Amino acid sequence: MEKRRVEPGVNLREIAGTEKPAKRPRVQKNITAAIALEICEEVFPGGSPLPRENDLCERYGVSRTVIRESLKVLESKGMVRGRPRIGTIVTDKDDWNILDQQVLEWIGPRIMDFNLLGCILEARRAIEPFAAELAAERATAQEIADLERAWQQMRDVEGDINDFTEADVAFHTTLLKASHNQVFRQLSAIIHAALKFSLHASNEAVEKRDEAIDVHRQLVEALRLRDKAAARDCSSRMLDLAARDLAAALKHHREAQGSAV
Repeated sequence: MEKRRVEPGVNLREIAGTEKPAKRPRVQKNITAAIALEICEEVFPGGSPLPRENDLCERYGVSRTVIRESLKVLESKGMVRGRPRIGTIVTDKDDWNILDQQVLEWIGPRIMDFNLLGCILEARRAIEPFAAELAAERATAQEIADLERAWQQMRDVEGDINDFTEADVAFHTTLLKASHNQVFRQLSAIIHAALKFSLHASNEAVEKRDEAIDVHRQLVEALRLRDKAAARDCSSRMLDLAARDLAAALKHHREAQGSAV
């Protein structure tokens, strides 16, 4: 296998597959990311052992201490598992902590191939409509104002996909918190990174986002009127739009893959 050395601050995806070795790294997290990226790219497939520590040291140009610390991080995220007398084994994708922001970043553009976005949408369908119904009953005036501010931001930055997604994420995390359900409030922090990737994919799939902006406005109004049924209906319609846009994103991804073959 080709040796790969990583320079601090370098975009790891830009150097993937390059033949020229970079300088000796100074930041251990870059080595963690380098190993993780090769796991995601199936250079090291699930179920297979990683190279021995000495081989990893040579491959990445670092000490055994750096390699061991990197493997500890990856093990904490479920991506590898150490086994006595066998070594470090790459785990199956189902065992990865896919809600971890770093793991999602390492998966990166391959997220479409992992079926994660569909799973996130299913989880949102199970949670968000009921959270919206609870928020209609329990949200404070400040929380409703925060939701309205997030909606206004979505409206004002519609043409900027990154700013639009940031405002969209803020809206949905605030909605979960406004349910005043302790489990939902915790989930808002846990799924934040996954929600960002999911919303970005669906928002990017369409040229205009006026439908999404309008239904978010309607949900704010339903909360202000304390209309639980309307709040649930608005949340369900949001998710229907997300499903439609996500399907378009997946179709585009498959077509792009087909044309690249």
